[in-house]
Amino acid sequence: MRALIRLLRPHQYIKNGFVLLGLLFATQRDAATATHAALAFLAFCAMASAVYVLNDLLDAEADRQHPQKSRRPIASGQVSVPVAWCACVLLAGAALTLGAAVGLAVPLLLLTYLALNVAYSLYLKHVVILDVFVISAGFMLRILVGTVGIGIAPSQWLLLCGLMVTLFLGFAKRHAELMQLAAAGPRAGSGGACARRVLDDYSGVMLGQFIAVSAACTVLSYSLYTVSRDTIATHGTANLIYTVPFVVYGIFRYLFLLHLRAQGNDTAHDLLTDRHLLLTVASWLAVTIGVLP
Repeated sequence: MRALIRLLRPHQYIKNGFVLLGLLFATQRDAATATHAALAFLAFCAMASAVYVLNDLLDAEADRQHPQKSRRPIASGQVSVPVAWCACVLLAGAALTLGAAVGLAVPLLLLTYLALNVAYSLYLKHVVILDVFVISAGFMLRILVGTVGIGIAPSQWLLLCGLMVTLFLGFAKRHAELMQLAAAGPRAGSGGACARRVLDDYSGVMLGQFIAVSAACTVLSYSLYTVSRDTIATHGTANLIYTVPFVVYGIFRYLFLLHLRAQGNDTAHDLLTDRHLLLTVASWLAVTIGVLP
């Protein structure tokens, strides 16, 4: 049972917080909308776990050759392939059922997320730069599930900020993987079984530039959002600008962890284990809720 739970990667559910951003910045919040948002969140958690199981099934052979991934439940034999397939189907079915309880748009977006991840696992993860954009698209679908899916019009600013921050996290993940590969030494091999093939097409310098651009765009787009006339008119307050320091500090802290603590390979784990990041996100959320009417 522990291996099966580990296969579902529940610690990654924190990423599905993007589903709740629409509710957070909605101009009207009522019990029905909050209930739909909660159901949409649970539906995405179930579909995300189905995707994690599917990815591990497809990558089982490669994982067995990897020093760390060989410990994954399917690769190590702790969870059998038939049980994993059964869990995958049940989770996907539960996700679509929960999504249908909210509205037709949610299961359609969930199926899009599933199809995108199948394409990613089979081919797109090997295409340089596009691989990170596909990861970012998964987060954009989370935002759409929490906005369009529950009847909230998605803000262009929300979509823009979401795109920039997820590109930043995606390129940071590739940089962490590249550093991990370099630290492993020649035995890891360029394009070997222990490494992503796409890393052959990345370099530290190039990823550093991508990270710098996406980090700057994240801070700039969010800062402009807080002082936008439309934002002030929509929410009836100019105080969202006081949340900007938390975003800036969070970006800088993540860069610190990436370069000096060899982290960045697992965003959810980094957030849950680093007290600075955890406190920063909690403070941003508290201030945001406090200043919004």
